Amino acid sequence: MSGLWLTLPVILPLACASIGYFLRHRPQTITALCLVSSALSLLAAILLMQQVISAGPQAVAFGSWAAPFGIVFVADLLGAAMALITTLVGLAIVIYGAADIWNKPSYGLYQVLFQVLLAGVAGAFLTGDIFNLYVWFEVMLIASFGLMVLDAEGQQLRGAVRYVVLNLISTLFFLLAIGLLYGATGTLNLADLHTKAAALPGATAALLTAMFLFAFAIKSALFPVFAWLPASYHTLPSGVVALFAALLTKVGVYALIRLFTLVFPLDQGQWQPLLITVAGLTMLTGVLGAACQYSIKRILSFHIVSQIGYMLMGLALFTPLALAGAIFYLIHHIIVKANLFLIGGVIQRRFGTDELADVGGLYRASPGLALLFLIPAFSLAGFPPLSGFWGKFLVIKASLQTEQFLLAGTALAVGLLTLFSMTKIWHEAFWKPAPVSEGEPEALSKRDRRLYLAPIITLALMTLVIGTVAEPFYRIAMQSAEQLLDPQAYIQAVLEPQP
Repeated sequence: MSGLWLTLPVILPLACASIGYFLRHRPQTITALCLVSSALSLLAAILLMQQVISAGPQAVAFGSWAAPFGIVFVADLLGAAMALITTLVGLAIVIYGAADIWNKPSYGLYQVLFQVLLAGVAGAFLTGDIFNLYVWFEVMLIASFGLMVLDAEGQQLRGAVRYVVLNLISTLFFLLAIGLLYGATGTLNLADLHTKAAALPGATAALLTAMFLFAFAIKSALFPVFAWLPASYHTLPSGVVALFAALLTKVGVYALIRLFTLVFPLDQGQWQPLLITVAGLTMLTGVLGAACQYSIKRILSFHIVSQIGYMLMGLALFTPLALAGAIFYLIHHIIVKANLFLIGGVIQRRFGTDELADVGGLYRASPGLALLFLIPAFSLAGFPPLSGFWGKFLVIKASLQTEQFLLAGTALAVGLLTLFSMTKIWHEAFWKPAPVSEGEPEALSKRDRRLYLAPIITLALMTLVIGTVAEPFYRIAMQSAEQLLDPQAYIQAVLEPQP
């Protein structure tokens, strides 16, 4: 049954998209279809996670072609956890989108492309083959570009062009690196590459690592190749940008983790100082960019860049505690960042803008929304006992243990500057009086209010649960880190499957 749970998070959204395309002009029907598909995908991901926890990494080979020759899906704790969080956020945003983009002319196509994007993300997390990782990246790129240009005008189209151009450059380097890697090793199976890549000459390994690093750095929005993200994300509908912010850059981070643990282990090369430097600069440039912005989506977009730095920091330190911190932070950030964009979308819906100068008075008008904003905002800044505190605590503790004191100081300073940005949003949108010159804010219908609040409340509760009951999540993160540093169970599941 593990093969079924491995494939359903990909098959279900693809099937939903295929059927939904023919129902795209029937909004209620396609909404119900996407809700059922997303709920079933979440159930399959939960069962997959349970299987991996109880029996170790799971793998399935397609078409009776045994690895390393055939297409393989594989899930260790990290892959299963990422598939689980993908399906959870996907379900939340399908619900939210039924209010946020319901009136868009292309609502049905939005939901179809949502499902294709979710399939691409899940496929990237579960594939055991680096060429098929490229294929799933392309599925994500096509679906995300489609979402960016639907009903788009002016600024949104310009942002979409920037997004695609930089990602096509990333794709070019990724594909060239794959071709060179296959020519040098004769395999593209990740488990098989663990042994064969270690036998490559030093110069060849260094060239391949550099090419993969550059490709994944663009996908992850690392310093200095992050400009496409804040230039494009703020132009998108809130439901779309929440999905992008939660998942797309995290696939790039996941690919970096796989690259530097399974194919070219970081402790066996000379790349660690570079990654440490890039992590610090990514944190700093992102948070300083956010401090200069005065629209909610722009602030949150720059903070995606900043928080990616913490994840790279955990990978760059390359200790069990640091990798556990990176994984913990990765899961936390998907939930929190999606929620912040969802709340920002409600604010934009009510006022018709997300410019901080033109909004205000929400603390008095919507005290519940104000509280729901504080939970992910304080979590992003690293306040205890919220989920963000534990992620930052783990990576900062790991940096102190490895005597990377400058990196630890940078991470602490970035946390304070993150608090400044969240406080700015709080003061302008919630605390100051509502602007009097623009008329009354839009009153939401009961239907829309429920559809908006259901995913926001659910994600806020998850942030509280992960923070206040952190031990089981920390234990899974630590076990995931140990599997990454000692991938023999992963390799055995792929290359020596049980009959």
